[in-house]
Amino acid sequence: MGRARRATRIAATAAYGGGGLAAGIGVLGLAGYGLLKVEARMARRIVGQAFEGAPDDAAVYGAGFGEPIELLVLGDSTAAGMGSDSAWQTVGATIANGVSALSGRPVRLTNVSVVGAESSGLDVQVANALAEVREPDVALIMVGANDVTHRIDKSVAVRHLARAVRDLREAGAEVVVGTCPDLGTIEPVAQPLRLLARRWSRDLAAAQTVAVVEAGGRTVSLGDLLGPEFYERPHEMFSSDRFHPSPAGYARAAAALLPSICAALGLWNGEAETAPDRRRGEGVGPVADAAVQAVRDPGTEVSATAVGGQPRGPRGRWAILRHRPRKPVTDRSELAGEPDGGLGALEAAGPVPAGLAPAGAPDGTDPGRGPREEAHTTENAAPQ
Repeated sequence: MGRARRATRIAATAAYGGGGLAAGIGVLGLAGYGLLKVEARMARRIVGQAFEGAPDDAAVYGAGFGEPIELLVLGDSTAAGMGSDSAWQTVGATIANGVSALSGRPVRLTNVSVVGAESSGLDVQVANALAEVREPDVALIMVGANDVTHRIDKSVAVRHLARAVRDLREAGAEVVVGTCPDLGTIEPVAQPLRLLARRWSRDLAAAQTVAVVEAGGRTVSLGDLLGPEFYERPHEMFSSDRFHPSPAGYARAAAALLPSICAALGLWNGEAETAPDRRRGEGVGPVADAAVQAVRDPGTEVSATAVGGQPRGPRGRWAILRHRPRKPVTDRSELAGEPDGGLGALEAAGPVPAGLAPAGAPDGTDPGRGPREEAHTTENAAPQ
């Protein structure tokens, strides 16, 4: 079964209830599961000691005229900024400063994320956030890694995430979700655990995208966004525990998320009228296909759109895929070095991927528009 079909099935199961065993135990069998258990214990011994907490980055950032823009941050240790040396280095603080600079207004950051949180913890986080900020402007959610390492059924994890997005949208907030990172980039994790972690991370990220877009939010794929840098400069991009990103790693993630948050807030002029750029591999298609392409190309945004005035087609909701970080189009001579045939190379490589038609194509697409305590351990990373 392809990833698009798996993502659709997981999201549908999440929407209508149900869910089976955590992924993998039926395929691996007890012997394979035991091997992965041992590998997870070995990885845990290699990974450094966890930090005592994450910096409290809740504050007002920037300056300017008018009421502060209300920014909520929810999720797990990456949302909390575990591994940052100071509150100014977290993803939330970096984005708050960027939004303030672009909007000319101060930004009040309210961070209710919890280190070690799974998607099921979002219910409480949303309640806490809305009790503190009644009219949020935008919310950033970063969650999923602990659902993979703790072997949570993906449909259950996605159900909680979709509910959080709907509740925040009903409160008037735009919602941007940084999807599950690729845990196959974690240095101490050996094969075959690393390969399985990569597959499950990407499957969850694709399913998250389908569910979030259906719920009225937009996603940005984090995937192996930091992978190449981690492999080349692990001591620079990882924090001292060799598991969480360093301040440099968080800055890289914030750079990918900031353009989508600014777009959600309407800070990009004329965004609704801007057609997807085929040279960057942007296009319109079924949300499941867009989700799979986003997983392959970190930093890609997926949001809902309409085709011919209709929000849904034969294969589900229409989605628009954008590459907001303006990466140059890959030259044909560079394609051999692209491990995934990245979406930035599509103009040189040929047509847009199946299911993602560019705007203006013959098919008539019409696109619209406080310290937190540690709860995560790699000991639980043995998947089943």
